[in-house]
Amino acid sequence: MADSDFPHKAIRIFSFILIILALAIYIGWGVAYGSWNIFSAEYIPIYSIMIILILLGICGLLLTKTKSKSE
Repeated sequence: MADSDFPHKAIRIFSFILIILALAIYIGWGVAYGSWNIFSAEYIPIYSIMIILILLGICGLLLTKTKSKSE
């Protein structure tokens, strides 16, 4: 049944996209504003968004990994 594997692949692809988007934000913001320090007080909001995207991506990857093993 190919249909049962589709949600796992979709979640995995979306998780990778979230991680890539977070890295693109980090690199783009660093190049545009010259700030590579995530603890700088003036740039904390953009880097907090980046960290949330990375954590959501990692959680999605972990969920697909545990679902695959349990089945």
